Amino acid sequence: MKIAVAGAGYVGLSLAVLLAQNNQVVVLDVDLKAVNCINTRKSPIYDVEIEGFLHNKNLSLTATLDKNFAFSDVELVIIATPTDYDADTQCFNTKSVETLISDVLSINPHALMVIKSTIPVGFVQRMREKFKTDQIIFSPEFLREGRALFDNLYPSRIVVGERSKRAEAFAKLLIDGAIKKDVPVLLSGPEEAEAIKLFSNTYLAMRVAYFNELDTYAEMQGLDTQQIIEGLGLDPRIGNHYNNPSFGYGGYCLPKDSKQLLANYDYDQIPQSLIKAIIASNEIRMDFITRQILSRNPDKVGVYRLIMKAGSDNFRGSAIQGVMYRLQSQGLKLLIYEPELAADEFNGIGVINDFGQFAAEVDLIIANRVDDLLMGYKHKIYTRDLLGKD
Repeated sequence: MKIAVAGAGYVGLSLAVLLAQNNQVVVLDVDLKAVNCINTRKSPIYDVEIEGFLHNKNLSLTATLDKNFAFSDVELVIIATPTDYDADTQCFNTKSVETLISDVLSINPHALMVIKSTIPVGFVQRMREKFKTDQIIFSPEFLREGRALFDNLYPSRIVVGERSKRAEAFAKLLIDGAIKKDVPVLLSGPEEAEAIKLFSNTYLAMRVAYFNELDTYAEMQGLDTQQIIEGLGLDPRIGNHYNNPSFGYGGYCLPKDSKQLLANYDYDQIPQSLIKAIIASNEIRMDFITRQILSRNPDKVGVYRLIMKAGSDNFRGSAIQGVMYRLQSQGLKLLIYEPELAADEFNGIGVINDFGQFAAEVDLIIANRVDDLLMGYKHKIYTRDLLGKD
């Protein structure tokens, strides 16, 4: 099959690589550097499996900046562009998705469009009515940054927001490229599929917030958080996952998806309290972490890594940044150690790439997640990472 994938981020590129094993795939992106990387079989993003497949596999994969080249003569277009949460409208900014739908319809109106970008509940139906086409379906992704191709090769489930032969065919395309073949497939209505994505990520945000509030209580009462978490995890209904305390949930997906879900509740005036509480809990946690750091009266605080989690190169919305900005607003002197950042400053805060110099210049290091580089500086570290995992 001839397939176009719009967007060369974690979602788009991992899907393109997966499908290029068995199909002719062209990736459309607006970033010339990313396009050149893909065409020279290098990954523009950090993902071990993507890097390995690009280097070692015989993939039918091309990248381009030209939408006409990408969309002409393809049977399927996968839309995987970002939909950031807009605080002013209190909703996802879906302009890039809508623009792509318009472009595809003008170039190749017979192509089936599968949206992989995260969207509000009701979006597909609105787009079908707006563009007077039924060639739009939604299939949520369940991928981790840095392990996106792995999660496509070993999917936990595949959801497609339409009960049809073409939805079955799309699910089969994904399974054909996967290593794991015994994959649960759910064909649902479009709005149900949209809701599955938002409720899934909001549940994960809730779980992070729950264990963070547990940790806040334990720290304030002088209790051993790790023992409490271990005791909870022995209950198989709770389990031993997504339970490591942190500075808060962050990254690209959980904050925006939980806020979009809340917006869906508010827009339709549906009663709720839990969704709003999850979002508020995360802000309260970052406020608490900030107060704990300030109570140590540091002269200069070192911020260890801006990334969202270990094994990521993504700075978007990381919880440590929420704490960092709170400390900055209190007038505290700060210094960032971030080897992935090729700049001397980040939002008015100095950046250094030499860890030894960084550690020598600060009297307290804050770290959302601890790694081996910090092991010799335990006396300087403030962290809530108790289990050494994300």
